[in-house]
Amino acid sequence: MLRVPMQPASAGASVHYEHGISSQRLPSWLRRPIARGGEYSAVEGLLEELHLSTVCREAKCPNRGECYASGTATFLIAGDSCTRSCRFCAVETRPPQPLQADEPARVADAVARMGLRHAVITMVTRDDLPDGAAGHVVATIRAVREAAPGVAVEVLVSDFGGNGAAIDAVVDARPDVFNHNLETVPRLYAEVRPGADYARSLEVLARAKRRAPSMATKSGLMLGLGESVSEVRNVMKDLRAVGCDYLTLGQYLRPSPAHLPVAEFVDSGVFVLLAKSGRRMGFAGVASAPFVRSSYHASEMAGQTGGT
Repeated sequence: MLRVPMQPASAGASVHYEHGISSQRLPSWLRRPIARGGEYSAVEGLLEELHLSTVCREAKCPNRGECYASGTATFLIAGDSCTRSCRFCAVETRPPQPLQADEPARVADAVARMGLRHAVITMVTRDDLPDGAAGHVVATIRAVREAAPGVAVEVLVSDFGGNGAAIDAVVDARPDVFNHNLETVPRLYAEVRPGADYARSLEVLARAKRRAPSMATKSGLMLGLGESVSEVRNVMKDLRAVGCDYLTLGQYLRPSPAHLPVAEFVDSGVFVLLAKSGRRMGFAGVASAPFVRSSYHASEMAGQTGGT
């Protein structure tokens, strides 16, 4: 299989991108202004009023300004700290607090007041709970359905430690899109996702599709961690083999000096090439570009038929 060269970090690019505190310059395709206008203040104010966390803020997403300005956000439920220590993720690892019983209602209130057409709800990993917080996810889906009928609900969930009953419970709540990210290629799991397992994560998606064949499933990978294009394509084939409908591919950006360094800044042409490969494999939708994230323009992606 053809290996397409990725842009090496040493070719004038920094491997220390730390969300604005690096003294080195990013490649040209990773430089853009930070949006602060539009609905930014209103969204931030509402989130503060309702005491809600977002993956936009907790994970230091580079698209936070753009999404807030456009009147949307990706809700982070079950707390703002994680029980795992994935080396790419900015969400803090510390003993989590008890679940907040009123959080589903607060998320639903925000969805309704923001006038969202497509709500994306993600979660921290809660290995401390018997069901991994699956019941909390279900309660949130139901609360959003009640408060904002007609809103499409997309959930981005953990692997629930491989707990099949927990996966089934979320699927049975019938989100419009069931998302679980593989994040990287199998060879890099031990380094990038300690505590996770590639086969287990793939089985999460397989089980969801078996239980609800008509429900859309989705997954995503980060590029620039040292993977090869052929490895990425093999993961894409694995995803199609379990019926995954939607795929996101984006550039990994180092959240802080404590996280994994960027191995390479991937040229935008490689993202285009992988999107074309995804369409040929049969994905219903592919979003592949440096700033793409799991929930970035999620509503548009759910309505596309293989675009980039």
